[in-house]
Amino acid sequence: MAPPAEISIPTTSTTTPSDGKPYTLYNITLRLPLRSFVVQKRYSDFVTLHTSLTSTVGSAPPAPLPSKSWFRSTVSSPELTEKRRQELETYLRAIAETPDRRWRDTPVWRAFLNLPSSYAASGSAASSSGIVAGGRGGVAAAAAGKDSLIAAADAGQWLDLHREMKAALQEAKHCLARRDAAADSTARVEAGAQAKKALVKAGGLLVGLNDGLRILKENGKLGDGEIRRRRDLLAAAREERDGLDKLSASLASSASGAQGPAAAGDRAALLSGAGTGSSRHGGRVLGAPLPETEATRELDNEGVLMLQRQLMKDQDQDVEALAKIIRRQKEMGLAIKDEVDRQIEYMDRMNEDVDRLDSKLGVAKERTKRLG
Repeated sequence: MAPPAEISIPTTSTTTPSDGKPYTLYNITLRLPLRSFVVQKRYSDFVTLHTSLTSTVGSAPPAPLPSKSWFRSTVSSPELTEKRRQELETYLRAIAETPDRRWRDTPVWRAFLNLPSSYAASGSAASSSGIVAGGRGGVAAAAAGKDSLIAAADAGQWLDLHREMKAALQEAKHCLARRDAAADSTARVEAGAQAKKALVKAGGLLVGLNDGLRILKENGKLGDGEIRRRRDLLAAAREERDGLDKLSASLASSASGAQGPAAAGDRAALLSGAGTGSSRHGGRVLGAPLPETEATRELDNEGVLMLQRQLMKDQDQDVEALAKIIRRQKEMGLAIKDEVDRQIEYMDRMNEDVDRLDSKLGVAKERTKRLG
């Protein structure tokens, strides 16, 4: 059995339809294993849920549903909105956490929270299609819609979305690696399609994360330092996704057979820096011909060049990190040298003082002898 979903209603929002009066939406946050997402419901949806659960199960849920207010509206009464938010959160948690599973095992409950139909049996939320706004993969689908924007506008949910995005990028890397090692074209095509799907998912999440970070900054929910840190995370992830997307595009030409594997002579010329000069990056030659590896066997010329550039970029980063360490060591060495020079100067002064004191002691001894 799947563990019960962790449910909360941290915030509310007000919306005004084009042909009606404004009403309050309750932003239900669900935390499933490995993912989180947000579902928006109005009070009438809760009433429908309560009626359906009572009719399906034959008894009312373990917690009462908050009663309707006939004289006040949540739109104009923040106190009523907050009170009802707390009561609705208690109502949902009672159903989700009670040992009696009858209410949460119904299709009505799963449809209300947009849970996958397989969640109750296997606990796998990732296998659902349409978990939020009719998309796939829970958070990934929501990234392109309003629910994802609401989730990303919460500081904690933002980090969950970021982990989901990083997992999608990692999945894309694994798919590209399987594509490189695939022995037949069918396996290469399937791995390439999975990699493309993961990259699209990561791209949607990046859009949601960027919009959510903007809202967090406008609302003042995070400090300037944390905002800068998260912007750096997004910039690094965006660069990584663009690189994987280009690598996937170059591999696609190889997998489709449009070009086929590069010829041995072309590959050697590319790796050795010969030919038209397309193997140069930043004015440097890639070096001597390299032996064929699993990573380069199925790549065309463009793919090998991109792989080489990525390796060189990684090496540049390592060299830069090493240079920083060496600079720090140099600064420490210079500081030690300055301190040693000062100590030597102090010792020289001390020697001079000792010599003067010895001379004065000698004079005093001579005077003492004369007095005696």
